[in-house]
Amino acid sequence: MLRANQRGSSVVGTAAARSAQGRVLVVEDEPDVAELIRYNLTREGYEVVVASNGADALKTARELLPAVILLDIMVPQLNGWEVCRRLKQEADTSAIPVIMVTGRVEEGDKVLGFELGADDYVTKPFSPRELVARIRAVVRRGRQAESSGKKTRLTAGELQIDRERFEVTMQGQPVELTRKEFELLAVLVGTPGRVFGRDELLDLVWGRDGFVEPRTVDVHVARLRAKFIAAKLPPPGVETVRGVGYRFRDGKPGP
Repeated sequence: MLRANQRGSSVVGTAAARSAQGRVLVVEDEPDVAELIRYNLTREGYEVVVASNGADALKTARELLPAVILLDIMVPQLNGWEVCRRLKQEADTSAIPVIMVTGRVEEGDKVLGFELGADDYVTKPFSPRELVARIRAVVRRGRQAESSGKKTRLTAGELQIDRERFEVTMQGQPVELTRKEFELLAVLVGTPGRVFGRDELLDLVWGRDGFVEPRTVDVHVARLRAKFIAAKLPPPGVETVRGVGYRFRDGKPGP
């Protein structure tokens, strides 16, 4: 049963449809596409909530904290990129996996989505089986990260990382990072001195189920360093190991 509310969002399903698979927020302004996604996800046991514009998507995500968000880029009021950016900057919603769904196929659009913190990218037209597989993959990665037993706090000199609060400070001053920048820094700081290849960092931070190029790692490292510099703080000790990848050296800024 499809039930629409006055905000332009719709909630699908009864108590019987709400299974352990979790809740999916679908942000899509084309009714036929939204219904197709809703139908296939409900068949797989997901509870589905539909928002038809970016403003409703933000409100619904903050209220319901879904297991995953399928986010179309070209939605009214706030486009998908802006919605993703805001979600990834807020502590309560930053860990929610976001799969960008769009008809745009330019590589630059995909890179931008990942730079904003998107976890995966699906291009229309897509098969229902592919979509369900992508959802399962990002949810599985999120659950594995939660149960991996990582330290909740990391300290390296004047750099401190708090995983529970999603906070990074240098010399006591907070540094605002996206989710991917945060996770990338935490991986490197968690094993100082070890060299991580780009492909390995893709596995650990992005997973390998989506479209992510190795140079995306370089972009995130550059943005990470730039944010410390912009805050007039010493950059974190992330060193470039030419031809290989990156490592963290405590207290030593990277080139």
